Amino acid sequence: MEEKRNWAVYVPIFVGVSLALGFWIGSTFVQPQGLRGAAVNSSNEFDMLSELINYIDEEYVDEVSKNEIIEKTVKEILSDLDPHSYYISPEELAEMNEPLEGNFDGIGIQFNIQNDTLVVIDPIVGGPSEKVGIKAGDRIVRVNDSLIAGVQVSNRTVLKLLKGKKGTKVNVAVSRRGVKELSFTITRDKIPIHSVSVSYMIDSKTGYIKVDRFGANTSEEFFTGMRKLKNAGAQKVVIDLRGNGGGYMNAATEMLDGFFDRNELLVYTEGKSRSKSESKAQTKEEFIQMVVAVLMDESSASASEIFAGAMQDHDRGVIIGRRSFGKGLVQEQNMWPNGGATRLTIARYYTPSGRCIQKPYSDGSDNYNEDYYHRYESGEMLSKDSIDISDSSVFYTDNGRVVYGSGGIIPDIFVPIDTSHGSGYLNTLLYNGVIYDFAFNYADVHREELLAFIDASNYVNSFQMSGGVLEDFKTFSENRDIPFDSEGFKRSERIIKKRIKAYIARNIWGDEGFYPIWNADDKTVNAAVFMNAKKVLSGE
Repeated sequence: MEEKRNWAVYVPIFVGVSLALGFWIGSTFVQPQGLRGAAVNSSNEFDMLSELINYIDEEYVDEVSKNEIIEKTVKEILSDLDPHSYYISPEELAEMNEPLEGNFDGIGIQFNIQNDTLVVIDPIVGGPSEKVGIKAGDRIVRVNDSLIAGVQVSNRTVLKLLKGKKGTKVNVAVSRRGVKELSFTITRDKIPIHSVSVSYMIDSKTGYIKVDRFGANTSEEFFTGMRKLKNAGAQKVVIDLRGNGGGYMNAATEMLDGFFDRNELLVYTEGKSRSKSESKAQTKEEFIQMVVAVLMDESSASASEIFAGAMQDHDRGVIIGRRSFGKGLVQEQNMWPNGGATRLTIARYYTPSGRCIQKPYSDGSDNYNEDYYHRYESGEMLSKDSIDISDSSVFYTDNGRVVYGSGGIIPDIFVPIDTSHGSGYLNTLLYNGVIYDFAFNYADVHREELLAFIDASNYVNSFQMSGGVLEDFKTFSENRDIPFDSEGFKRSERIIKKRIKAYIARNIWGDEGFYPIWNADDKTVNAAVFMNAKKVLSGE
């Protein structure tokens, strides 16, 4: 049924895209008034799409942009195919590609906008801003001639002002605590976008590494982090792919190389017009002795599922968490003369056992994108028994364990969403951003005394959430018109304290300070630390 549907919708796409290409290179069809000549394609068939757009362009009561009509038409055609085929305008393209390409041109700061003011969280080490003397805690009040403090500036506006081609200069005025306004001229440069947040040792034998996306530099960053853990004595590694929506397929297969023997099948792709293409392990095998746990959730998709699928099918690693998103379609990006691009689904990918984990999308994009809420309402987020296996096709791992097809990767060890210690008070604090804002303000005011901890590890082990900090938090939240709720605080105290401490650490030491605190009582991480991999992978 799906094959028949796909065949049918491919007919208008070729007509529409050919038409769009023709318009983009400047071709036009001139038609006389009255009875209009029929546009035809190479098969002498009536080209209604071309005829209609020309008709609108010539006869519509108001002026319209032909290019805008074409873009809207192309978007509609692609969106009707599947949820992952779409058109990207020239304005959106660079912004969408940056996280995957691994760098952009800019001044090299991590920032936040607090009280209508851009505050530097951290200048990137070795970046343009650090080189000229920008420091954490600095307030950037002007960029060239544009005032950006106290004027409700947006992130998009800030990025537009600070980004620019490598080698170009930008003048910034900075307000620094205890110092009058300072001026800097910063020469923009290539700024890396890291896809591996952190790698650290949970205990003497267990390492943890967090991968946020699969981009051009991900495998290199991943191997650097893994070698750090291996050199620290890690015998087991927890690879956290929760919230990782994917990216480049080859980044996932390159990461997998370190865990498999040469020529082991990792994934294969196949499509109507694309012959079967297999990706196999190459020669790294650096971590072949390590025990592996892969953490997944409902936001883990695409390349994350390729990585987890290979680990699961070959019984190489234990998948822990909740059912993954379920994206088994492969897109190809194609550039067009107007500077825009299309990402068209050209194949499906299959895990080594032969399963395609793409979830159904025949009920439309809205229903597809709201799958998270359907899972929550059905109880799946709380119980593995509530998982709806939409495809009953059975596949087998190397050890003979049963795994299923469409609908995502079902974990070997299920961990429900954590609803403990929740309260209405906590929800109000989170919704209004009070916990993060307090932690940011505390870190900003107490920066010097926090830096006395020397490093993140010392802070994690030594900083106490004393009564003084909590009293300050109570006052801060009440000043934000959120009355203190003693019952709600008592129920959620553990979460509130953890979040405050973790966010303070992030504002001083970045993710090196954040994740050891954030993960300390994470049930999914703890399930990975204490799992018996041999027992799970043998199917006992």
